[in-house]
Amino acid sequence: MGRRGADPEDAALFAEDRVATLRTATAELSWLLSRGYAEASATELVGNRHALRRRQRDAVRRSAAADDALADRAARRRDPHAIAGEPIAIDGFNCLITLEAALAGAPIFRGRDGAVRDIASVHGNWRAVDTTERALACLADALVRLNVGPTRWYLDRPVSRSAELARTIDRLGAARSLQWQTEVVFDPDGALAIGTELVATADAGVLDRCGPWFDLVSHVLPFDVPDAWCLQLA
Repeated sequence: MGRRGADPEDAALFAEDRVATLRTATAELSWLLSRGYAEASATELVGNRHALRRRQRDAVRRSAAADDALADRAARRRDPHAIAGEPIAIDGFNCLITLEAALAGAPIFRGRDGAVRDIASVHGNWRAVDTTERALACLADALVRLNVGPTRWYLDRPVSRSAELARTIDRLGAARSLQWQTEVVFDPDGALAIGTELVATADAGVLDRCGPWFDLVSHVLPFDVPDAWCLQLA
């Protein structure tokens, strides 16, 4: 079993003396996105300007947001302490992978919209790592702590071992007598976008399409990973 930890170069790439540059790059990319520039070309422009490495560019790209997207997300963001009893839809891999990374000591990033994201390179090939079981337990604890209603996990069918993960989640739910179920679907983003439940995700593509949302991982961190390597790039 592997781990979702930091890259050997992360200590240098995200050192304290680099954070100011990354914040500037995030602000510049957000400015370009707000004026209609395509994300790929704008990221390349900003990345080249600041001589950013690939993982730094990923962090900046995931932390940036156009002004209109930022305002729209803020209007739909819910306080996790005021969602008791509500049905929840969880963007499974999004929440799990970010928490796996945080628990393994990898850098995670709080973006312009306040949501926390990772830069783990999974690319459709997820597998359980050293922090998977603990991450799932932390997420379960958080849902109990928030006293949410029926919970539905969505997992990407095209991602490797998604069915295996679904069985693990179902076993955890049954062991804790939790009111939840897991669905493995080809398009979880689409399901989350059209559903009526409150969505737990930090995926920008989902956030710009779904209804009310909250950042479940942000709620977990102070309780279970208070020493997480979380960099504020906004």
